[in-house]
Amino acid sequence: QVQLVESGGRLVQAGGSLRLSCAASLRPFVSYSLGWFRQTPGKEPEWVALSTPADRQRYAESVEGRFTISRDNAKNMVYLQMNALNFEDTAVYICVAQLGFPLALDRPSAYDYWGQGTQVTVSS
Repeated sequence: QVQLVESGGRLVQAGGSLRLSCAASLRPFVSYSLGWFRQTPGKEPEWVALSTPADRQRYAESVEGRFTISRDNAKNMVYLQMNALNFEDTAVYICVAQLGFPLALDRPSAYDYWGQGTQVTVSS
C-alpha cells in the first residue's frame, strides 16, 4: 500500500523559512515523479513544485526562486525548502507522486498518489 506522509508544517512569521518533508513508500522510488501541491479552503489544489525521476525540478511561477524541491532516493524522501514566506503561502501542503512523468504537471488528476497534507501558516 502506497503511503505519502508529510511533516514539518507549522506557524512561521512572514519572511521566514520552513522545510517540509514527505516519506514515501514507493517501489521503485527512483521511478516516480514527486511533487507538492497546496490547498486553501474552498479552492482547488494549486501545483507548487515537481521533481522528476531524473531529478529535474520544475516550479510554479508563484514560488520560483523562493522554494526548492529535492529528493533523497536512498531514504525515499522528498523535501520542500521554502524561503521568504509570505501570507499568500499559507495553505495545506500536500505531497504527491506519479510513476514516470505526469501528463500535466500542474493538474491534480495527473497524480495517482496523495498524502494527507501538513498545514503551513504564515503570520503577517
